[in-house]
Amino acid sequence: MPKGFLIDMDGVIYSGPELIPGADEFIASLKANNIPFLFLTNNSQRSRRDVVNKLAGLGIEVEEKNVFTSAMATGRFLARMKPHGTAYVLGEGGLLTSMHRNGLSLVSQDPDFVVVGEGRNFTLEMVNNAVDMILAGAKLIATNLDPSPMKKGWTNLGIRAIVSMIEEATDRKAFSVGKPSPVMMRAARKELGLTTAETTIIGDTMDTDILGGIQMGYRTILTQTGVSKREDLHKYAYSPDVIVNSVIEVELPKD
Repeated sequence: MPKGFLIDMDGVIYSGPELIPGADEFIASLKANNIPFLFLTNNSQRSRRDVVNKLAGLGIEVEEKNVFTSAMATGRFLARMKPHGTAYVLGEGGLLTSMHRNGLSLVSQDPDFVVVGEGRNFTLEMVNNAVDMILAGAKLIATNLDPSPMKKGWTNLGIRAIVSMIEEATDRKAFSVGKPSPVMMRAARKELGLTTAETTIIGDTMDTDILGGIQMGYRTILTQTGVSKREDLHKYAYSPDVIVNSVIEVELPKD
């Protein structure tokens, strides 16, 4: 039986700068009933503390232990692939912190890995350096492959656009660690100490949250407050277990 939740953030808890109505009540209910949960985000720029602070500004008080990011998953994965390895990073904040905490050294030449995460400070020179390093043997890693939002005035390209440019220039495919990758999905479940059957993921996006949950055998709940809508489901060969209008409608596990 389901006992805990992996919860996407943007589109489930908030939309842009605004709290989605009832999301704070849902999290308060989880806390009051001692139901384990993790906020699961593909945003590799933010550290755990950054996420906690953002949620606090929306009226949701949680601890760092309630947050799991693609940056954390990436750092742990690389440390397992090559303990004390080296990385050239196109990324910021949370990703850089995770690299250090997992024992990876940040270098500007001859890295074991080229790691691409979200950021606004990339230069073409940095991308060219990354291409040369990959052609010389470095492995290409992406924290996630989220698409660009395709909204006028958006100031941050989706990471898929940056990674696609590097893939085309190197004829190498990036290994993506974030949702829907089993690497992040499994690591998050283990962080909660739950079994597969005990885990439910709540998300607003069929291509990441719901797909990742289905591939792992988790129970899946699609909210209607974000990207994917009920009328979009005909496009997919898979479907969520439950569809709700918003997270406040999610039923809590019963003892």
